[in-house]
Amino acid sequence: MSELCFLDEVNPQFPDTANSLDEPNGLLAVGGNLSTGTLINAYSRGIFPWYSEDQPILWWSPCPRTVLLPEQLHIGRSVRKLARKRPFEITVDTAFDRVIKACADTDRNDQDGTWITKEVIDAYCLLFQQGHAHSVEAWQNGYLVGGLYGISIGSAFFGESMFSLKSGASKIAFVSLVQQLCAWEFKLIDCQVHTHYLESFGSRQLARTEFEHLLASAIYEDQNSDWQYRWSLGDWGFDGS
Repeated sequence: MSELCFLDEVNPQFPDTANSLDEPNGLLAVGGNLSTGTLINAYSRGIFPWYSEDQPILWWSPCPRTVLLPEQLHIGRSVRKLARKRPFEITVDTAFDRVIKACADTDRNDQDGTWITKEVIDAYCLLFQQGHAHSVEAWQNGYLVGGLYGISIGSAFFGESMFSLKSGASKIAFVSLVQQLCAWEFKLIDCQVHTHYLESFGSRQLARTEFEHLLASAIYEDQNSDWQYRWSLGDWGFDGS
């Protein structure tokens, strides 16, 4: 029977992800910190933080794991029709702080409050400043109307959250990102948990061992090759922009 691990606040050491609880699914550890080193170490092992403002830091490794392989992106007819109209200007890494704050402020039907606390915002804005985190923005008439953000390590992208103030804005932002990641030969987009929204784009669920094998390949395989880390750090820009 797995037992919850309590992490040291200064030097957290994550246990094997096989120790994650079955209920709630994937809960692995409590405590630690949100320093850049801790977060990069966690994501590299398929572990991510998710907790409410009144809770300690909770770390998760759910099974099954929802992923999207960039080359398997499915674009439905309605999204294709919307994209042809070009209703939004899509940019990358131009308003990270505004995107993450908008994600925090967006009301969601399936949750009470937000897990994107000020502590999380500060930590991920620092990740952005250091080139580990990225945002995609959807603009309309000069206003930010949608977007998403996540973490990039090697050729893996870890999606965190998205928001939309205009119908279809986050969908077009997401499709634009996935198409660019595919062009950059990214192997994996981690979507964390299943939603019908992500399933409509072609995501699928993997067992933890299969996910972690794919993740290790995306992060560590050919680590001396230039292409593997070409887009890992620094400001991104869409091809042709």
